[in-house]
Amino acid sequence: MQAQMLAPGAVLVAWSLVVLLWMAAVRLPAMAKIADQVKGAKRGGRGQDLEGVIPDKVNWKAHNYSHLMEQPTLFYATIVILAILAPSPLAILLAWIYVGLRIVHSVWQATVNIVAVRFLLFITSTLALIALAVMALIATLGAPS
Repeated sequence: MQAQMLAPGAVLVAWSLVVLLWMAAVRLPAMAKIADQVKGAKRGGRGQDLEGVIPDKVNWKAHNYSHLMEQPTLFYATIVILAILAPSPLAILLAWIYVGLRIVHSVWQATVNIVAVRFLLFITSTLALIALAVMALIATLGAPS
């Protein structure tokens, strides 16, 4: 059951790499179109420096990639704890729910990006993560010394 607990994490890692490639595929051509505008820009610029410079719809992929580097780090730690101590069928189901919602959130944010729907997807996935975190906390506090 440990591999089953870790599989959703592996899928989310793979999805994050897909989003990275998607971001590069749309962002690099958009940056090439404005190359003359950014000549002489300060060295060491960051992605957020492109806000308002390249189209918002292009930046949405970068925004989502950043989101995939944020809260999911808690998910990865939580599923490792559960895989080691207490992988239950409910925990596995919640992990898949979290990953499914994060993938839907990604596609939504990168294409449609209506914030109210995106927020609902985020909150719902967060509830799944909270449940997983509580399960991990119970497993660690109840584990024999």
